[in-house]
Amino acid sequence: MSDTYKLAKAFKRKYGLTIAWRIKSHAKVVDRHLGPEETVKYVFLGQKNNWVINLFNTNIVVLTNKRLIIATKRVVFGYFFTSITPDLFNDLTIKKNIIWGRVIIDTVKEEVLLSNIDPNALGEIENNIVENMMREKRKYKSRLDMKEGA
Repeated sequence: MSDTYKLAKAFKRKYGLTIAWRIKSHAKVVDRHLGPEETVKYVFLGQKNNWVINLFNTNIVVLTNKRLIIATKRVVFGYFFTSITPDLFNDLTIKKNIIWGRVIIDTVKEEVLLSNIDPNALGEIENNIVENMMREKRKYKSRLDMKEGA
């Protein structure tokens, strides 16, 4: 069993209101794309859509030491995979509704909306993503500054 899957199952157990299934299949997609020096730091689950009633499109969101990954294994064949590097990360918005919460990841290219998340998980998600992405963004910027100075 991979670390990605273990962390995803732990998140689902801790935050049971989050709508997610086929977690093992989603985790396999992420594991296929992890680099040799890339480690999983945090995992959460959600749905990449804006419709509360659309309950069929679940995703796994993985924060690594290098990037943020969003993946879903399609039911029949294929998968969807999105990678957000620290230099493309702009902002994070949290919205809490009556039953579920939403996480909106703003990037240079798009806004990624993740919904149907247990509202008790929102603070933990925000802390992990913002702290890690900003730390990596500073590292990325310092590497660019060093290259320009050379």
